[in-house]
Amino acid sequence: MIDQGAAIPALCTLDTMMSTEPNPVTAGATTSAEFRGLIFNIMRFCLHDGPGTRTTVFFKGCPLCCWWCHNPEGRSAKPELMFFENRCVLCGECLKACPHGAIVQEDGVMRTTKACRACGTCVDACAAGARELAGQWMTAAEVLDEIEKDRLFWDESGGGVTFSGGEPFLQPNFLESLLDACRARHIHTAVETCGYAKRDMLLRLGGKVDLFLFDLKLLDSEKHRAHTGRSNESILANLSALAQAGRDVIVRYPVIPEVNGDEENVKEMVALLQSLGIGRIHLLPFHRAGAAKYGRLPAAALSPPPRLANAPAERGRGIESESSLTSPVEPAEPGEPVELIEHIAQEFKAHGFEVRIGG
Repeated sequence: MIDQGAAIPALCTLDTMMSTEPNPVTAGATTSAEFRGLIFNIMRFCLHDGPGTRTTVFFKGCPLCCWWCHNPEGRSAKPELMFFENRCVLCGECLKACPHGAIVQEDGVMRTTKACRACGTCVDACAAGARELAGQWMTAAEVLDEIEKDRLFWDESGGGVTFSGGEPFLQPNFLESLLDACRARHIHTAVETCGYAKRDMLLRLGGKVDLFLFDLKLLDSEKHRAHTGRSNESILANLSALAQAGRDVIVRYPVIPEVNGDEENVKEMVALLQSLGIGRIHLLPFHRAGAAKYGRLPAAALSPPPRLANAPAERGRGIESESSLTSPVEPAEPGEPVELIEHIAQEFKAHGFEVRIGG
């Protein structure tokens, strides 16, 4: 039974996240290339994050808490330690190296306590690769150096760079510096966004973005709040504002069986997008690929959120935390995603939409 009134874990707010973005003056930056941002991954040769072959840069920090999130390491606005218990050989080198005394050996596990500051010292000490740091502060210049390595592949495929997350618009100064640098280098840019952002900033930076990949999950505001921790009023208003401003937008619809795959949600989405003149949509099939990540994070309980709960995952015995990324509700059976995706695709095609399954 899904409890629509269940409590949602604490979320990153717009003002809180933006206040943590490094100030270029206090950080010593004198040019936009010296802006620093928190990145948790840079993936190469991506085929589902916009046109052509792309390099995808994942910003850390997200204002939503979606039950089906497959990148939970992108939620927190701070670096986090990830512990892979199955790799640990109990050598004890991490315990010796930790400057905060935050690692203890208990019950055959090198447990990380709440004293952890995610400094990364134990990561360097672990030869087995059982510890990784999710989130690295990088300058715009450093990110661009990584991006430029893939230019040959974009030129051949008509690709470029996609800024994803997390939520890129929660680090607006850093995002803007990267957008400006990419434009100066004639690199095609896409930004994948959940849409929960300050409108004036979204529209200002929107003029520097070649393509928006706009996630749209649920049209019913209360259902949206129940499954993401936020209502969708500002998200829908931002989508409308981008459309009215003439920005290039592709809507991405993550189809989660028994959450947002019902006929009512599909019909409402068709009507909304038609009214906004948005004619392209990507249907993203539900998967449980990120389930194991929840047990590796300090803010995770012993099981992933409801939509991922049926997948095998490592038990998060290695890291203590006062908070939880999971939602305290019982899991529901997922249904059959393949037939559902095909049905929804036909519904959109029948109304003249250009539909793609996958990104």
